[in-house]
Amino acid sequence: MFALIDGNNFYVSCERVFRPSLNGLPVIVLSNNDGCAIARSNEAKALGIKMGAPWFQIRHMEESHGLIALSANFALYGDISDRVASLTAGFGPRQEIYSIDESFIDLTGVRGDHVARGRRMRDRILDWVGIPCGIGIGQTKTLAKLANHVAKTAERKPGSYPAKLSQVCDFSTLSPDELLDVFAHTNVEEVWGIGRRIAVQLNTGGVFTVADLVKLDAATVRRGWSVVLERTVRELQGVSCVDIEDIPPDKKEIASTRSFGQVVTSKADLTEAVTDFAARASEKLRKQRGLAGQVHVFIRTSPFRKDDPQYSRSITIPLRRPSCDTIKIAGAAVLGLDAIYKPEFRYAKAGVMLLDLQPDSIVQDELDLDDEPKDAGRLMTAMDVLNRRYGKGTVIVGSSGTAGAKRAWSMKQERRTPAYTTCWEDMPRVRA
Repeated sequence: MFALIDGNNFYVSCERVFRPSLNGLPVIVLSNNDGCAIARSNEAKALGIKMGAPWFQIRHMEESHGLIALSANFALYGDISDRVASLTAGFGPRQEIYSIDESFIDLTGVRGDHVARGRRMRDRILDWVGIPCGIGIGQTKTLAKLANHVAKTAERKPGSYPAKLSQVCDFSTLSPDELLDVFAHTNVEEVWGIGRRIAVQLNTGGVFTVADLVKLDAATVRRGWSVVLERTVRELQGVSCVDIEDIPPDKKEIASTRSFGQVVTSKADLTEAVTDFAARASEKLRKQRGLAGQVHVFIRTSPFRKDDPQYSRSITIPLRRPSCDTIKIAGAAVLGLDAIYKPEFRYAKAGVMLLDLQPDSIVQDELDLDDEPKDAGRLMTAMDVLNRRYGKGTVIVGSSGTAGAKRAWSMKQERRTPAYTTCWEDMPRVRA
């Protein structure tokens, strides 16, 4: 048995913890540079605002419908996520933090009424952290994910599913006929792992609901589509094919990319940006104890500025020896930028990707042609420790500019709320 605990409209809920005045109002959270909606309250969804809706297209709703738009505050959301995960870990013996707002829990061997325990856990998270959650329980991870969708939909849209499935939905408590009826009222695109393209193909083949999908022969699905969809069908049929991941697998590639808050034209500003992205990617690489063999860097103009000349170019720079050293990786990224930069364009985005990753336990023995200092590893460790303790950007590579200075390529976040739980200056003050 598995459970999926998922924070409802998580980014919006995090904002409401510290601003209760937002409760009951249509609220959205915007992406980097305040570009599009990446989280919506139920009230905003009721206005017809779609996930990913560009801000410039819905901005008029501020006046016409009282819509409130906030810039993403990822430091706050990450901290709240950690607090929720510390509570959900007590729901079962094994936990997989699947995303910032979702955790899978292995309930194998856990006795008692899972629905009652789920409601107590939901109340605890709401009381202690302030985040409303939906909980789905099933024999497989795919069923638990689908049960979570049912739990949240039944709460948000009364009458869409039986009331007993609201907030906490346990498929194992339903009879075969009841479960099939729930499946018949659920569109196939709501199943975990079925994207828009596969959903269209299934619809073309006469598969519109989960009930239609679960009746298919798994071997036929494999021949007609893929082994991945076959696994999904088997999971819906109650055969567990995906276990809890106690340790997240290492990434095959690591990227740090960003759209700029305003147009960038100078090479100096692009060099600062690329160096900063390389440093962030290098830190992520060291967290998984890995080394990179190649550094990929790209720059591009905005395809949405039709009047601007368009330019997009990338290059991959191999490292002489696989490394996680920020200085070497940033140096390679800047070298790549030198090769692809052209001065006559207005750049809107850049990024750095680390490729050909391998564990740092693999040692490549050769002559040290770079005269690398023997304590380079200690230097990177010290850099990471200082940046974690005092905040990102406390210690930086020289080519990324002046620490703490406002950069031309910085993100546009005009509507960001304070970092209530991660910055002393922003901590709320309570007066008796």
